[in-house]
Amino acid sequence: MPATSSQDIFQKTYNSFSGVDIKAVFHNQAVAPLQAISYAIQREKAPVYTMGSPDPRAFSRGKRGIAGTLIFAVFDRHALSATSGGVFADALFWADREEVRPSVNNQSFGDPGFEFGDGVSPNDVLNEASPGGIAGQGDRLDFDQVLTGPWYADQIPPFNVTLTGANELGVMMLMRIFGVEILNEGYGISIDDLLSEMQMTYVCRGITPWTRVYADRQLASAG
Repeated sequence: MPATSSQDIFQKTYNSFSGVDIKAVFHNQAVAPLQAISYAIQREKAPVYTMGSPDPRAFSRGKRGIAGTLIFAVFDRHALSATSGGVFADALFWADREEVRPSVNNQSFGDPGFEFGDGVSPNDVLNEASPGGIAGQGDRLDFDQVLTGPWYADQIPPFNVTLTGANELGVMMLMRIFGVEILNEGYGISIDDLLSEMQMTYVCRGITPWTRVYADRQLASAG
């Protein structure tokens, strides 16, 4: 339907968005429990002084760091659950067999290694010659490793976050956070809490700021 003159006026002006207009996508899946997300960008900048002046002559630019927080509402499971149907159900990493929790290990994530019951013992593996490997370690060390899902949030592999906003006027915007790594996780509940929340902190590799997205109907009306 072509935009009316009044709609066209609003679409050519500044538009605002609230939290109800924004959706977050983690690892190609919408995250419903997310309540808030924030970030902060810091960069090292040091003054350069020379003799004859108390004021800096210039500022040298150094490393940049991007970090932020995530706040989730907790329902009947972990906010970033790795169980079947969770956001990171297919986000796997390599872990030692003896440290994998039974609740995680029982899931059918697949096992690229082999069991000792198939006729291969740990001594046989470690005694194998490895010309290009570490001396005495052998070239089949995968008996001790298994591909499994995370049971702590800091074990989740790096992922991207996409934030999309769309209001009632049909105006849309987009923002991306790349290479998110979870650092810390905190949770607590008391008898006075009607809602339980989970907080996480993260670091990332880069951010693209909010950018307006033009739909086909907007481009057609503008032309």
